[in-house]
Amino acid sequence: MRIAFYSDTYLPAVDGVVTSMLGFKKELEKRGHKVFIFAPSTIQNKKKYEAKDVFLYTGLKFRPYPQYSSAIFPYHSIIKLSQLKIDLVHVQTPFVMGFSGLLAAKLGRYPLVGSFHTLINDSSLAEYYPRNMRGFYMKYAWKYIKFFYKRCNTVIVPSKPIASLLKKHGVQTDITVVPNGLDTSVFNSRASPDPAIESYGLDARKKIVLYIGRISKEKRIEVFLKAAAHLARKRSDLQFVVGGTGPMLNAYIRMAKRLGVLSSVKFIGFVNNSMLPSVYAAANALCMPSLFETQGIVCLEAMSAGKPVIAADTPVLNEFVKPGYNGEHFKKNDSLDCARKIEKVLNNSEAYRKGAISTARMFSIKQVTDELINVYKNTLDK
Repeated sequence: MRIAFYSDTYLPAVDGVVTSMLGFKKELEKRGHKVFIFAPSTIQNKKKYEAKDVFLYTGLKFRPYPQYSSAIFPYHSIIKLSQLKIDLVHVQTPFVMGFSGLLAAKLGRYPLVGSFHTLINDSSLAEYYPRNMRGFYMKYAWKYIKFFYKRCNTVIVPSKPIASLLKKHGVQTDITVVPNGLDTSVFNSRASPDPAIESYGLDARKKIVLYIGRISKEKRIEVFLKAAAHLARKRSDLQFVVGGTGPMLNAYIRMAKRLGVLSSVKFIGFVNNSMLPSVYAAANALCMPSLFETQGIVCLEAMSAGKPVIAADTPVLNEFVKPGYNGEHFKKNDSLDCARKIEKVLNNSEAYRKGAISTARMFSIKQVTDELINVYKNTLDK
């Protein structure tokens, strides 16, 4: 098959959409299929990341979140699809680039698959918009989602709770659960912690609790920092590590300073993919305070390294974070309960190891790509 991926986010931004898209591209092409990517970019990044199978359309930076850009006029991609002899269009996001993919599919009569990765009308995401626009945004977000995904032949979601959410909001088209995949040949318990310890100056004598991902409002990192403050008052054997970058990085550094935990919390910045396995290996546990996930791929990456996950009690994360088996839940936005569960896990982290690894194997990229190919074949058959 020759498949066109349309996405509103691409390198150098690294988020769940980009990770999922590149993972599937790699595995699909191993099997003889061909994947082309259509995405927005700045002028500077376009020179660096455009390729024979990656078509980038110049856009403007999204001011509240400068890692992202919005393509100005990507609609001539329609001509490119015909030249590439595309069999199927797969839109990863529903914004400007995704809409151009939808339009291209309809005009060119290509089968259309749409993925729903992002809870775009979550109240925390609305914080990125001016106050006088938030009411308008929240009112019409789901109307647009319904409009967009009802025009797809098949809709893919990464978890069952997200499928239920779409149906609740009136998206009644064919919805299939296909989780984002995990490369277990890269993320596994054999990785060495030494490169991460040396590169980031981590304290190997201490137990390390990791957060890794976007540094943004919707990820609720303040809960992690406040939990660190609770634990730092009574334990000196812990180090809290925040990996990643984003618009709230400086604000959270200031918060850590106000909480008096800068000596216990280490902000290590952007982590390259090549260094990720070592970072997980150096950690004793991963903390995920976010209420914003549609799946939570970093949780699975950590589990594949044998690390338990302490996660906010949400339907999506509850699907695979099982208390007493591979991690623990804590009450949403409750830093004290988060601290209690971190301590519970660290006091017996080896007890969770086997369950964590076993859970991660269920999401291997090979297995979930089988599921994705079946969705493509069924869509083409229809």
